[in-house]
Amino acid sequence: MIISDRIKNMEESATLKMSQMVRDLKAKGHDVISLSLGEPDFDTPRHIKRAAKKALDAGYTKYTPVPGLMELREAICTKFKRDNNLDFTPNNIVVSNGAKQSIYNLCMALLNPGDEVVIFAPYWVSYAAIVKLAGGVPVEVFAGIKEDFKVSPEQVEDAITDRTKFVLFSSPCNPTGSVYNGEELEAIANVIGKHEKVHVVADEIYEHINFLDGGHVSIGSFPSVKDKTITVNGFAKGFAMTGWRLGYIGAPVAIAKACAKLQGQVTSGANAFSQMGGVEALLADLKPTHKMNKAFLKRKKLVLRLLKKIKGVKVNNPDGAFYVFPDISKFIGKSDGNTTIENDIDFCEYILNTAYVGVVPGTAFGAPGCFRLSYAASEDTLKEAIARIAAALEKLS
Repeated sequence: MIISDRIKNMEESATLKMSQMVRDLKAKGHDVISLSLGEPDFDTPRHIKRAAKKALDAGYTKYTPVPGLMELREAICTKFKRDNNLDFTPNNIVVSNGAKQSIYNLCMALLNPGDEVVIFAPYWVSYAAIVKLAGGVPVEVFAGIKEDFKVSPEQVEDAITDRTKFVLFSSPCNPTGSVYNGEELEAIANVIGKHEKVHVVADEIYEHINFLDGGHVSIGSFPSVKDKTITVNGFAKGFAMTGWRLGYIGAPVAIAKACAKLQGQVTSGANAFSQMGGVEALLADLKPTHKMNKAFLKRKKLVLRLLKKIKGVKVNNPDGAFYVFPDISKFIGKSDGNTTIENDIDFCEYILNTAYVGVVPGTAFGAPGCFRLSYAASEDTLKEAIARIAAALEKLS
């Protein structure tokens, strides 16, 4: 076969696969509600779009420096200090075509074959796939719904070996919406800090969608890991800029240079006028972002209230992002007479084909027996979707 083994062995993104299944059903004329993608349903704020248009008119249409325009890297440094208590210079910053590329760059730049990466599970679908693509070995540390999907410092300690290169996690978390507070992060940081060669990759893309009273805390702000944390962030979620494809890292200089070296051979610098929109997003008024956060909190409360009415569905109360991650293990083995639910994948396919609602199976996130539902949709859409799910589940016995 002409296709390489690495691609044949790589898992397809479950979220993108479900989105395609939704599109296929829609093409056949079905009224399908997709709650599978992690994409805010809000438009990019006007002032950010105006900044990008202004940049176009000003001639920002050429190649950009591989690590990013200096204007944006300086803005990112300002943001890191202002919001996260992280001290960086532009030499620590690499701007990429989305936070996903940032994580890919890091894995390719840091991992040798056989190196281990400790991943908090449930995890974002692409973490393990990217680690494997880079020749690394994912080591999953799991916490279930009883633990609010948050792992303990003791679990992290037990997972670290002499082959561990870094620890990778997201907070607020995709897919669970769980958020580690400052006390929890400090305890984990102290564990990692004892291991001289182990770094931290903290995915903070959902930073601005956070419902905790204390707000977001960055693990890199703790002294024990301050000099060996790579903080990943971007513009897609907090600024509704998914299609702009703009992410970034703050990292030790040697790691930033390695990522830029790789990126220079793969994609070069990110889009010029998008980067100027990014400058505006970081330095201008955050009122639109705060408004989105309030809307998501309201939707979360609605979704939890409706899901709790469905017998057999178990939910916790996530503190961030725009997902809920119900445990549906009680439906495993049940049937409507035609379809038997053998696992969470069957469950999601049943919901799609019976209720015409697209959600993502927990297996894709390292959590069999659960599914991810995105509430980045209108309240009316969410009400209709959950009503359809409830009706479909009533047919199972």
